[in-house]
Amino acid sequence: MAVNNTTALLVIDMQNDFLLEDSPIRLAGGLAIVPNVINVVDVARRRGLQIIWVVREHDPLGRDVELFRRPFYANGKPKPTSKGSKGAQLVDGLVIKQEDYKVVKTRFSSFFDTNLHSFLQGAGIDSLVVVGIQTPNCIRQTVFDAVALDYKFVTVIVDATAAATPNVHAANIYDMKNIGVAAPTLEEWCKSSN
Repeated sequence: MAVNNTTALLVIDMQNDFLLEDSPIRLAGGLAIVPNVINVVDVARRRGLQIIWVVREHDPLGRDVELFRRPFYANGKPKPTSKGSKGAQLVDGLVIKQEDYKVVKTRFSSFFDTNLHSFLQGAGIDSLVVVGIQTPNCIRQTVFDAVALDYKFVTVIVDATAAATPNVHAANIYDMKNIGVAAPTLEEWCKSSN
């Protein structure tokens, strides 16, 4: 399907290491939103939205990770979201298609030190729909940067995003709403025109 819309869907960090039970950095409850994220992607494809997969991929030696993550890369420890690893792959049920776009990041914001903004400008995108994990970190920082970069409409689908606890999730959604971000449920978004 040809992309004919000025809205893009950002799917953030829906990777095995953030979601599967055996990962040392998994987000408790993250697996619960996978069906909703799959649904959002399907609806976005039908609407002709540009789908952008934002993933973390790190050097296996941890040379590009934040200081606080470096202990995960010490000798003998698991290497979370290392480039080419199973942990860096999308969780089952989510697939990058040829017409989609992939952005690799090494920090919380999808815009920090990536070509995301340049790609969106070149594609004529002025509005974003955001899903994925984790609400107070990668979702929030991406959304705040999108607002700072003057994207016309920014939407976070509340039940297709997740945090470590429901209270943390709700507090961050509240903060994003206070800067003009829309926060519909999946059902409400599916009934809307964007």
